[in-house]
Amino acid sequence: MEARNKSPIDFDRKLKRTFRSESLIGVDEAGRGPLAGPVFIAAVLLKNDSFPAASQIRDSKQLSPKKRKSLSLEIRRHAEKIAVAWAHPSEIDRINILKATLFAMKRAAQKASRFRTAPILIDGPFPIPAFKGRQIPIVKGDQKSLAVACASIIAKVYRDRWMGVLDRRFPGYGFSKHKGYGTKSHLKALLSLGVSPAHRKTYGPVAKRLNA
Repeated sequence: MEARNKSPIDFDRKLKRTFRSESLIGVDEAGRGPLAGPVFIAAVLLKNDSFPAASQIRDSKQLSPKKRKSLSLEIRRHAEKIAVAWAHPSEIDRINILKATLFAMKRAAQKASRFRTAPILIDGPFPIPAFKGRQIPIVKGDQKSLAVACASIIAKVYRDRWMGVLDRRFPGYGFSKHKGYGTKSHLKALLSLGVSPAHRKTYGPVAKRLNA
């Protein structure tokens, strides 16, 4: 589904008119690429798209950490429902990151849709398997849809907070700084400290360290 010269707010309003729905549920993930930590999913049930901060909301990757935190508070104030789910490294290693992400999306979407039936907007090209309900995969949905952008911010804020917890549990890796991504400092720590329980053992650099 493509958007042409539409703001995220206008994009969602058009969808609501098309599906005759007062609300939309945006679903997005944070943390598919890192070598460590869970992938987090947020599902945001959004009816009110005219609150003051709505025009500032966009894909979380385009926002500073400080801005994400402040906008996440505004989203929590104005969303009808927020549901969060995650897949831990053990699940990711067992079934692969795509399946783990989609299964976690299903868990989050089910929680959000219990509150109110609404179309589910999913960031990316893949629908949620075996999900009963109307769902619309949208490539670059976090850039096109307000509801999906809200979900991207919530997922990122929750995941960043959890990586701070992992940093305290497994000191020395720098999880609170790089959030588990394969930075030079992370790879150096991986070589010197070895693989922690927070790492995804099927990811290349981690698997290489395990087999060294």
